[in-house]
Amino acid sequence: MLPCRWLQLNKAGPTLMRMMTSATGGSPASLDMEGGHLPIHVNNVRSRLRDIVGASTNWRDHVQAMNERKALHTLLAKNQADLPPRRMKDSYIEVLLPLGSQPEIREKYLNVHNSVRFGRILEDLDSLGGLRKEIIHPDCDIKFTGNVSWVGRTSMEVKMHMLQLHEGVYSPVLDATFVMVARDPENKRAAYVNPLIPEGPEEEKIFKEGELNKSRRTDFSKASLLKMAPTAEERNIVHSIFLNTLDPRTISFRSRLVPPNSVWMEDAKFKGLEICHPQERNIFNRIFGGFLMRKAYELGWASAYSYGNSRPYVVAVDDIMFQKPVEIGSLLLLSSQVCYTEKNYIQIRVHTEVYDPDTREHNTTNVFHFTFMLDKEIPQIVPKTYGESMLYLDGKRHFNSAMNENRT
Repeated sequence: MLPCRWLQLNKAGPTLMRMMTSATGGSPASLDMEGGHLPIHVNNVRSRLRDIVGASTNWRDHVQAMNERKALHTLLAKNQADLPPRRMKDSYIEVLLPLGSQPEIREKYLNVHNSVRFGRILEDLDSLGGLRKEIIHPDCDIKFTGNVSWVGRTSMEVKMHMLQLHEGVYSPVLDATFVMVARDPENKRAAYVNPLIPEGPEEEKIFKEGELNKSRRTDFSKASLLKMAPTAEERNIVHSIFLNTLDPRTISFRSRLVPPNSVWMEDAKFKGLEICHPQERNIFNRIFGGFLMRKAYELGWASAYSYGNSRPYVVAVDDIMFQKPVEIGSLLLLSSQVCYTEKNYIQIRVHTEVYDPDTREHNTTNVFHFTFMLDKEIPQIVPKTYGESMLYLDGKRHFNSAMNENRT
């Protein structure tokens, strides 16, 4: 049995199953076939997935369905060695999003600039790692490919690639790496996943990259500014910014002036609110992660647009952390902050939290980091408080990481 959390994250979104174009000449219903690697039409992915995992199709039945899932604990492997090994090609999935050959679905993906809404792509992919800037055309078919590329004991890394059809050839547009954790049927504890056996030198290289990525994630977490003090170089950066904001007429610690062509960080925020309705639920009756990603991206994009007075283009999406699930009925608060700028680049951090009106408590659910590029240089963002300085340094770290990834 596959761990439920793996099924949720690896097959919940419309682009994580194969989709046929109109060239087949069949209706949506006729495109569905049995078997995990055969085509499934996008309109039927959710219902098919519910059948696979035994989830209820009705919101009213969700409590009973979750109680029934408790019995599945007996089917979980007690040790990873009890699970049969898998190959990379066993998890390979290919998906077509027919924006060109099926114009009727195009409107859902269009933005006001007559190009593709990247937030919709995020929602389809569900989880993204790094991107590179390319134009996504609204009238050409898109193909997604993906497979499991690295496996630990209870987690796995998946490589996704997005390509678009031009003159009969699919050309690369973006790459994504996302990490998923296997959970038990009640989503309370970790569960083991099948070991992965790489075949050949190329797969060995990909697998080793997964090991390196795991080490980098661990090192990045240990060096978090929420745990460790800034480095000596970073402290010098913060102090230099502070000195540059002192009023030369008063020479006082309390007298601060924003430098020319600069903006105080406190003046570069956007906020949003979402009421989490059952319509946006996943098969386990929590808010679908892709929906959260789309809303966070769109708020971040609006922040970058407003700040730079120019249309922003996404360059990288980094560190999408799902810290807690979002329950149906929650009040979801989204806060977007410009936290770092460099020339014509802007780094946006979107923080989401659930607010409970009864207890007046706030609980963080997600943190998103987006890197955008604009067509002109933008004002420099300037922190005023120590907390803002930490946000600035954290944004700088994410920006440098994104730029390094793009160079490689």
